[in-house]
Amino acid sequence: MSLLEVKDLHTSFFTDAGEVKAVNGVSFNLDEGKVLGIVGESGSGKSVTAYSIMQILAGAGKIVSGSIKFRGQELVNSGESVMKTIRGNKISIIFQDPMTSLNPTYTIGKQLMEAILLHTDRNKEQARERAIEMLQLVNVNEPEKRMKQYPHEFSGGMRQRVMIAMALACEPDILIADEPTTALDVTIQAQILELMQNIQKKLGMAIIMITHDLGVVAQMCDEVIVMYAGSICEQGTADAIFYNPCHEYTKGLIRSIPTDANSGQRLKPISGTPIDLLNMPKGCAFAPRCEQALKICLREKCQRMQIDADHQAACWMNVKKLKEGGAINE
Repeated sequence: MSLLEVKDLHTSFFTDAGEVKAVNGVSFNLDEGKVLGIVGESGSGKSVTAYSIMQILAGAGKIVSGSIKFRGQELVNSGESVMKTIRGNKISIIFQDPMTSLNPTYTIGKQLMEAILLHTDRNKEQARERAIEMLQLVNVNEPEKRMKQYPHEFSGGMRQRVMIAMALACEPDILIADEPTTALDVTIQAQILELMQNIQKKLGMAIIMITHDLGVVAQMCDEVIVMYAGSICEQGTADAIFYNPCHEYTKGLIRSIPTDANSGQRLKPISGTPIDLLNMPKGCAFAPRCEQALKICLREKCQRMQIDADHQAACWMNVKKLKEGGAINE
């Protein structure tokens, strides 16, 4: 049994302008000790997928249908009392911006201890010891002194370390990292990613890494999901995605990564802008931006097809390749 099973998840936001289908039929499994990467541009549904798992959607957001099972226990419609035992204890999340996630009026120590007291049966002194231990784990220097300081006294990288410490304080089975290095410079990004890798190996937890940075995915992830317009367009092992991309959107993302191979050359961005989720096209959502789009792409969605044992993609170009002579009957 997988640690986490998400099946045909649909999450929408009901606005005055209409229903925004932010997550549209997402399915995946996460096994113990594995790192799953979810990649895509802003607005592709990555974070909403994470918030659906944690059930911390904004007021207008709602899981319309689908299943989310943690160790076989259904979480959708399970009620807030059940989710309180899951959040923090079993599944934790690191948010994008640590400054807005930490309360500026409370010390770091008070906030860490609050999380530990809420989710465990430790007393105040034990919670304080645990908080210091967690700050040491994430390489915060002088942890006892730091416990008395406020968030504004920490750098961006140190605040992110505090958020990681808070998320790991109760030793969750799954850590969801939502763009954990977005606001950090390159050197600090590398330190945070190395820290997360070391802690993951030490604690043996599973990680869902949400990012738009394919370099992060290549460095950390065992499996990868590529999302566009709320749907999964390609899914497979990291090797399969990078060495044999089978969706034109994935190929576009890979072409836009700066590497030594294209140094001195202009990077090739994906043309156009992300799709308006209120006005979804009939066919493939990426078709209006795709240089290889066929007529069928504009009028009919392609179902995900098996490329090999651990690789799936939803792109008509794969169907075309299977046809004799490389042509598709339209």
